[in-house]
Amino acid sequence: MRIAVIDGQGGGIGRAIVERLKAAVPGAEVLALGTNSAATGQMLKAGADEGATGENAIVHGVRQADVIVGVIAILSANSLMGELSPRMALAVSESPAFKVLLPVNRCGIHVVSVPDVPLGTHIENAVAAIKGFAP
Repeated sequence: MRIAVIDGQGGGIGRAIVERLKAAVPGAEVLALGTNSAATGQMLKAGADEGATGENAIVHGVRQADVIVGVIAILSANSLMGELSPRMALAVSESPAFKVLLPVNRCGIHVVSVPDVPLGTHIENAVAAIKGFAP
């Protein structure tokens, strides 16, 4: 299974996701797709098998993924953090991959009907969903 993890800004959330995925899903190939080099670098330090940065890397990388993991605040097409272009958001939404989105209630986005729990809980729930996915 090939898992693409998308992160931006400092890459802290992506790093945590990669660390947990590598421990929980043995044999999975994890691709770090950073909107910037800092995010990609953090995910590679966490154990991602490959890394790539920028719009073209994300557009190409999600086409090859069985699973895409991202944070809703980062993946909004409005580019809330100035990180994600509409082309990247379109590539993610059009991908046939299983998409796992972590709800982060910040940056003007509030996801209703989602419990307000620590980010670590959302990450663990995402990893559990991926473990239960069989391509």
